[in-house]
Amino acid sequence: MSSSRERARAISSIAAAAFFFLIILQVPLFRVPCRIGMCTTPMQVTSSQLFATEIFPQSVVKALLYPGAVANAFLMSKTIPSYDDLLDAYNFANSKAVSSAIDLRRIEVLAGSYLMVAGALLSLMKPVRMSFFGALLVIWGLAREVMLGKTAYSNSSKSIRMYPTLFFAAVSAFASMRKDVRKIVRMCRTRKSIWID
Repeated sequence: MSSSRERARAISSIAAAAFFFLIILQVPLFRVPCRIGMCTTPMQVTSSQLFATEIFPQSVVKALLYPGAVANAFLMSKTIPSYDDLLDAYNFANSKAVSSAIDLRRIEVLAGSYLMVAGALLSLMKPVRMSFFGALLVIWGLAREVMLGKTAYSNSSKSIRMYPTLFFAAVSAFASMRKDVRKIVRMCRTRKSIWID
């Protein structure tokens, strides 16, 4: 019993950390049109919406975006953007002038992105289910767009895409829920003992 708890704790801790870093470091999960042009991460979708609606001050939006900007600068061998010029680097200057219809057309992606970002931040204290539900909402919203053919753009640079990292994020969000992982570990141990006997 204790070994299944320890395994579940280890698996959920690693999965929660993986999900946190995927979201905070802005690893591309999808490609979808948004207020700032094309968004590739839930953090960009959420931040562009927060900036345009002015729900939070600009300093909160910058604090959310900065870790990903630093990681991107290291990966692309570019200079790290200054904190003051961060919003310009992400093309936030004209996002308030763009109609909110772009985001509302893909409400599942917007809501799922909010849940994924909030879940990643809350996973520092305790993994929550909202991360997994957010990932499912984003997958469902993007899959629906692709299946219904709403994104039949002639220009492939504007097309909606889902990257394999989105599915990895969904699996890591699910695996971060300790109770569910504990049930799976117990079930696997039970099946293993049945096969051995």
